[in-house]
Parts: sequence; C-alpha cells; structure tokens
Amino acid sequence: MSAPPPSLDPVQLGAYFTLVEVTSLLRHAVEQQLREAGDLSYVQFQLLARLGDSPTGSHRMTDLADGVVYSRSGLTYQAGLLEKAGLVVRAPSADDERSVTVTITDAGRALLARVLPGHVEVVSGLLFEPLSRQDVQALAGLLAPVRDHMRSTPPRSAAPRRRKGKA
Repeated sequence: MSAPPPSLDPVQLGAYFTLVEVTSLLRHAVEQQLREAGDLSYVQFQLLARLGDSPTGSHRMTDLADGVVYSRSGLTYQAGLLEKAGLVVRAPSADDERSVTVTITDAGRALLARVLPGHVEVVSGLLFEPLSRQDVQALAGLLAPVRDHMRSTPPRSAAPRRRKGKA
C-alpha cells in the first residue's frame, strides 16, 4: 500500500491561499496601472525597471530572464516589442558572443519615469497602507528566506533545454 500524499495543515493551507490571493490582486492592479499609464505589460515594466536600476543600463538577456522569472523565448519576444517601440536596444554581448545584451534607451528611461509614480502609488496603497512599519519589516523578513530557498536551485537559463517531444 502506498503512503498517502503529503498534505498541508489548515494553517499552511490558509497562508498559501492568502498569499496567492494577495499576489493575484496586487498583480492585477499593477498590470492595470501599467497598461493605462504606459501601455506596458508587467514583464515589460520589470525589464525596464531592472535595466533602469543597472549602473550601465544593460543586462544580458539570460540574466534578465532569470531575474524576472520568465522564459527565454518569452523574454526575447517582450524585448523585441520594447525594441520596436524604441525603449531598449539589443546587441551581441561584448563578453560572450553567444549572449545578447539589452540596454534601456532614453525613451525607455522617460517612460519608466512616467509610469513609476503610479506604480508606487498602487503598491503603497494596496500592499503597505494597511500595515505598520513593523509589519512591513516582518513581512520582508518572512518572505526573504522563502525567496532565497526558491532561488537556491540553478537559474533556469543554466538548465539544459529539453527537446520537443522528449520527456
């Protein structure tokens, strides 16, 4: 007889469903704000924000894919849309001829500056307003080790690609 599948206790299950619901509600509101303020998807905003925070304004595509937890092909598509809009440029990496580097343009920085205040307003109002400063510190303290645990496996870009049709 096989062992019953592992289960979550009621407290774990409640915490899980609450986290998923909060994440879904926040992401929906953020996506709506980004569409209205800058015609950006959430992942496009993440890409521009990561590039805008970089001292050089550039990152390798694989590093961006790992950072925003997005597939390489999906990121290539999104970067292509941003490039077509003049918000980023892509070029072969100077360090690795197999890699592509993406760099934010002045137009990308301007768009980021335009959507960021509304983004901060949505995040502050929905996520942080009902919490005290101590609650926010506790939340950050609880989520950081979970994030670190989830990221402890090699980045997706380092994983071998599976061939279609093979398990």
